[in-house]
Amino acid sequence: MTSGATPMMAQYLALREEAGDCLLFYRMGDFFELFFEDARTASTILDIALTTRGEHLGQPIPMCGVPVHAAESYLARLIKAGCRVAIAEQVETPAEAKKRGGSKALVARDIVRFVTAGTLTEEALLEPRRANVLAAACELRGSVGIAACDISTGRMALEECAPERLAAALARLGASELVVPEGWEAGPEGAIRRGAHEFSADGGEARLKGIHGVATLDGFGAFTRSMLAAAGGLIAYLDHVGRGALPLLLPPEARAGDAVLAMDEATRASLEILEAAQGGRRGSLIDAIDRCVTGAGARQLAEDLSAPLMSRAAIAERLELVEWLHRHALLREDLRAALRALPDVGRALGRVVAGRGSPRDLGQLRDGLAGARRVGDRLADLEGVPVLLERLLPDLAGHGALVDHFERALVPAPPTERGQGGYIASGYDAALDELRVMSGNARRAIAALEAKYRDETGVAALKIKHNNVLGYFIEVPQRHADRLLEAESGFSHRQTMAGAMRFNALALHEEAARITEAGAHALAAEESHFEALVAEAVASRQAIALTAAALARIDVAAGQAERAAEGNWTRPQVVDGLSLEIEGGRHPVVEAALKAQGERFVANDCRLASHDRLWLIGGPNMGGKSTFLRQNALIVLLAQAGGFVPARSARIGLVDRLFSRVGASDNLARGRSTFMVEMVETAAILAQATERSFVILDEVGRGTSTYDGLALAWAVAEAVHETNRCRCLFATHYHELARLAETCEALSLHHVRAREWKGDLVLLHELADGPADRSYGLAVARLAGVPPKVISRAKSVLDKLEKGRAETGGLAAGLGDLPLFVAAQEAREEACDTLRDTLRALDVDALSPRDALEILYDLKREAGA
Repeated sequence: MTSGATPMMAQYLALREEAGDCLLFYRMGDFFELFFEDARTASTILDIALTTRGEHLGQPIPMCGVPVHAAESYLARLIKAGCRVAIAEQVETPAEAKKRGGSKALVARDIVRFVTAGTLTEEALLEPRRANVLAAACELRGSVGIAACDISTGRMALEECAPERLAAALARLGASELVVPEGWEAGPEGAIRRGAHEFSADGGEARLKGIHGVATLDGFGAFTRSMLAAAGGLIAYLDHVGRGALPLLLPPEARAGDAVLAMDEATRASLEILEAAQGGRRGSLIDAIDRCVTGAGARQLAEDLSAPLMSRAAIAERLELVEWLHRHALLREDLRAALRALPDVGRALGRVVAGRGSPRDLGQLRDGLAGARRVGDRLADLEGVPVLLERLLPDLAGHGALVDHFERALVPAPPTERGQGGYIASGYDAALDELRVMSGNARRAIAALEAKYRDETGVAALKIKHNNVLGYFIEVPQRHADRLLEAESGFSHRQTMAGAMRFNALALHEEAARITEAGAHALAAEESHFEALVAEAVASRQAIALTAAALARIDVAAGQAERAAEGNWTRPQVVDGLSLEIEGGRHPVVEAALKAQGERFVANDCRLASHDRLWLIGGPNMGGKSTFLRQNALIVLLAQAGGFVPARSARIGLVDRLFSRVGASDNLARGRSTFMVEMVETAAILAQATERSFVILDEVGRGTSTYDGLALAWAVAEAVHETNRCRCLFATHYHELARLAETCEALSLHHVRAREWKGDLVLLHELADGPADRSYGLAVARLAGVPPKVISRAKSVLDKLEKGRAETGGLAAGLGDLPLFVAAQEAREEACDTLRDTLRALDVDALSPRDALEILYDLKREAGA
């Protein structure tokens, strides 16, 4: 490349502009090359050498490259680092380029695909146990439409929500990539912006009809205009990244926003449902309960935990299946063994439909569908099958013809690459078998020729070799070359190497031609069969996807039953009332961690009801308050997801929204302190919680001054009790809040027990009735290793503070006479209205200075100042 903009440079720059904000992988032979800033970025992320190649505008061109055969592993690292990549391939052979434009013609290249986080299908780039969701969102007439799909399996869902609920909906989906229209100010940060014209309801409806070959979408569900507009944006983006080739998209499912338990982003992070606070799966809820034996089952479980149900009937169906498998331990063991042996049918289908399938993927479809049929036959013979399983059984069968065809057509273990052939079984195509015989005979003929040439020349080291440049050739050590160079030898010189010479011969040339011709015809025949098999799988894609979904659902139920048997979990009762009665409840993650250390988890009861719906919980740090709060929220979540729960018994009134304000950290990216984050989350709870909600609050107000914190905690507790009237567990260190029990009839006091024994603090982790007698803060500090000198000084300060509190009445002095939250607010508003009315009646221009002064004194007295 030179400053004169060579044809290759012109081609590259044109493709670079087309790639936009993506890195460009530019195919050059056996490498994908990156240039300029792309090379600098990639070399840093991939830790590969940055070199230069030629010049552009008088400056050396930075360059780095990755081998084509290893490109997937490099792509995975780039995608994980947040990059998007455009793949520019050679779209013609050098021979075709020469024919088109002469010997110096540049091979044509084009971007064949964009690789982005949400549009992956390759096995090497996807996590087997995690869905890869791509979502699109847009606002239309005051409602937000959301379209989401996992193109690795084809599942697609459309939903609608109010603008203020968008963040919670996106948190539930956990999309790898989000697409929104340009100019939408409410679009989340980090979303990919696309032309607003792509988000058209009419366009989305037309695309969905065309994809699924229907005249109306009524058979799939009731879709609003905003849902269809989001679907239009999603499909347009898929069309763009696939360069016109759409991936597998199954018929869309309409999801009602109130069909699932609502949780905002802060609650999901606080409860560590799919990801632990420090990042990664380890230490999360799903890590503690996932006993699925297939990747598809693990993905389905993650979806269940992300979107617990609001339908008692649907929850009961899932629980019935889990209980049935829990009772039948031997059947469960056999079933899990059978499922463990099956390939990931859904993702194999996704690759095949997307045009990125391999012979191995077809083999996985064959083996997976055959295995599904065996599972279905095993279960169909049983009596008393649960309703949900009975509904799934038909989806496990019905692929007999396809499986039989694939069994006849494919070898038992097809390869991942089809370029070398060898994946179509012998006996399937007589013509192909004949070509293979010809090719095999020719190879044997070459071996015979090699032996013959050795005898004729007397050179025992003579060998017939093959490479992609010369084809077949004869090679001898240089010291024996004279015999083959003789005029009447019958050999023609082709190449001189260091220490060896290469020759050709007429008989070898003829045999090589026969091998090449037979091999080319055989590869063409196999390719034709491959395309026919792919077409057959694509035609059955919806039925195959249903089979994959049925296998995943059965795996989830069996895994839940296995986890319940391991931990002595119980089936919860989910009822319509507002009760929350948990006996012997445990935190699944903490219990598993303690068990690994040989320790026992202390179980606790929780009994909330309409007359006792707000528990105020005190006690020392490390005493187990936060664990108790979280374990009850997780038990609710697990129950409504349709699984057994870690408790002796559980009776749970259906929860519509789950809120968790437990712990917070600075959000520097948004300019928010810890206290600001806490207040934003608390405000969301007070604005959205209903009577059917369940709220856990931990240490509200601790991030500011003591007086401000106590005042806020007091007011929040009152608001939850009087306005939201929801079930709530409220942990606090403010002993003064205990006085709320005097005025809030549905509030009760509880504490986690602790004792000091011979100067040491003993944390019992047991919940008891009544207020906490003290905080044991100094004892906890001693446990944490704070120096004795500092502890001693703190004790002196504490004695002084407690003496002052006793003399003055403490922080809560006077709060006993404070009216309830609502009454106080009304009194304050009434006083403000009186002052306002007085001011409104004044004729300011008519007042003398003396009159104005007297009125000002009157207003001050009236305001109580």
